[in-house]
Amino acid sequence: MKKEILKRLLATPGAEHTVSEFDTHFTGDLTKQEAGALLAEDIEKLSALQGKLYAQDRYSVLVIFQAMDAAGKDGTIKHVMSGINPQGCQVYSFKQPSAEELDHDYLWRINRCLPERGRIGIFNRSQYEDVLIAKVHPEIILSNKLPGVTSLEDVTPKFWKKRYRQINDYERYLTENGTIVIKFFLNVSKDEQKRRFLARLEDEAKNWKFSTSDLKERSYWDDYMKAYSDMLTHTSTEDAPWYVIPADNKWFMRYAVGRILCERMGELDLHYPEMPVEARHKIDDFKKALLDE
Repeated sequence: MKKEILKRLLATPGAEHTVSEFDTHFTGDLTKQEAGALLAEDIEKLSALQGKLYAQDRYSVLVIFQAMDAAGKDGTIKHVMSGINPQGCQVYSFKQPSAEELDHDYLWRINRCLPERGRIGIFNRSQYEDVLIAKVHPEIILSNKLPGVTSLEDVTPKFWKKRYRQINDYERYLTENGTIVIKFFLNVSKDEQKRRFLARLEDEAKNWKFSTSDLKERSYWDDYMKAYSDMLTHTSTEDAPWYVIPADNKWFMRYAVGRILCERMGELDLHYPEMPVEARHKIDDFKKALLDE
């Protein structure tokens, strides 16, 4: 991907953002065929990068996907990560918190699922649910049992400012300790979401994907766009910037995610460990021992 296109998808850290400033239909100057061929190349590159990441055992990579329903999170993970060795990758999908999770701070369940060194962790939804759905439905915050938060009147702008700061501090801590955080907001339009919902209803094989809650949450579209805009403004940082990926064309969305992953992982000092000097000097002896068996 050209650098100027990458830059266009970046939610500039420190700037104020609205979701509407990002074109959901943007495809740069690529055709579907070109994007498919380039994605295939990047899938191979990701496989090679993952091999080094796993062998080196020094960094880990955390990939976060946030989006409205039907934006294509599952399909993007499936296609872009199709070349990844399952042994070096783990995927978590965060749903409604359990009773056990609600008895801890909201980052507790996130912390439990972080990737080990050498691995790629993929979060289908993440800690950002606690500043997205919880912001659209602030009554959720009351179930967190937080000191000093006993009514909706306590869920103030100051409360959200503190939560954004906590998430930024957490991601800076992860980055400084070797976990590279790569965040994707798959930006689908309301019209395209409607089309995909209808497709799910018309295709028996896809009926299971549709939920009545999908329609309920769709009715809060404007509230969600405001919550996503605030998320981009307050949590796109130098340590962990947001990439806003146009999601109306799945072929471009998948290509863009793959390209950015290659770019970001390529910036790491990834290499295979070298054999100790003493062992290297004995390679011929090792070969001879095997051949003489």
